[in-house]
Amino acid sequence: MIEVYYAEDDETIGKSVKEYLEQQNCKVAVFDRIADVKKALIGHLPTIVLLDWNMPDGQGSELCLWIRERWKTLPIVYLTIRGDAHDIVTGFQNGADDYVVKPFDLAVLYSRILALLRRTKTVPDTKLFCDDLMLDKEKTAVYDGQKEIAVSQPEYRILLILMENKGKTITRNQLLEQVWDRSGNYVNDNTLTVTMKRLREKLNHPSCLKTIRSFGYRMEDTQ
Repeated sequence: MIEVYYAEDDETIGKSVKEYLEQQNCKVAVFDRIADVKKALIGHLPTIVLLDWNMPDGQGSELCLWIRERWKTLPIVYLTIRGDAHDIVTGFQNGADDYVVKPFDLAVLYSRILALLRRTKTVPDTKLFCDDLMLDKEKTAVYDGQKEIAVSQPEYRILLILMENKGKTITRNQLLEQVWDRSGNYVNDNTLTVTMKRLREKLNHPSCLKTIRSFGYRMEDTQ
């Protein structure tokens, strides 16, 4: 399913785009403030982001630059009334992948979204970030800033699961099942506690790795 975040303060336009795309089996969240889009992105990355240029609390161009600093391959499309050549060029220079001028045909918009995803999905994002921590899935490596941290296979699996689900609380039972039981290694609850303690120490006790007492753990950006 294509998951869409749409920054749009015009309720009528936002509603029409949301309804049409959901008819095409997309999942759409509309935000009327840039601050709300940023908060949502920090917690979870969608398939694609649609941006209006003029927002009540800032410019879509600023949001586009903010996204590009953090996620190089997240597809971004401007949907805006600003259609002169200078604005279009600026939009692409800020990091947009496509630029659609209002008014637009909803069927054409959906076709352009599909075309963009066909192009961008050939380059998967293999790096996960949380504050200064980075996990490189392609290299199976963990970094604190520029420094690579040597972790064990269970420690890497725990961090991978938490970072892939950043912003969500993962229960202790889920980690036990996904890290150990999947490999046929049945361990007790204390094994997770000890492994997590060692992982925290290796990562220098990062504030972005939260303990939800008697329940589980959660990764969330604090910077």
